[in-house]
Amino acid sequence: MGLGRAVIRHFPTASQITLLKEAVRSGTIASIVMMPFGFLFKALDLRVGHYGPKLGEFLFGLRPEPWMQVLLLVEHLVIGWLSAVPLLLFWRWTSPRSPSLADGLIYGALYYLAINALALPAIFGDAFPWQLGWSYVYPSLVVHLVFGLSIAVTTRSRAWLDLDFIPVRQKVST
Repeated sequence: MGLGRAVIRHFPTASQITLLKEAVRSGTIASIVMMPFGFLFKALDLRVGHYGPKLGEFLFGLRPEPWMQVLLLVEHLVIGWLSAVPLLLFWRWTSPRSPSLADGLIYGALYYLAINALALPAIFGDAFPWQLGWSYVYPSLVVHLVFGLSIAVTTRSRAWLDLDFIPVRQKVST
């Protein structure tokens, strides 16, 4: 009798689908809520949304209008969905503590620092925002604070906190 090979299939669980639905829902809202702030800063001739077009050109190449604007909007939404997941997982990990507005603000600031102020300038060979001055820092920082705050405000019922695929940090009594 030979050894058979087991095939394990990993289908998303109901909990994982619930998390993804919440990430799409709250990430979409946050992505839309941050846009007016970006448009305001752009109208004031401040640099914001600098890496969306750069990433879009890298991913999609140059496209004629209006297709590039449509692709950039889709890119913006998908990044919003992906960016919501770590904050949702953090809240799951710290459950049963309720998500707070401070969590959203801290997440927005950390996201700005890690992605927009460090990773993207390094990837694209740009100067870091603080090397360019405060007027290059605060517009994008504000937009990312709004993103994190929006996730904190709009996250629907906390039912997704009952996910079973990631352990909850247990409190140790002394």
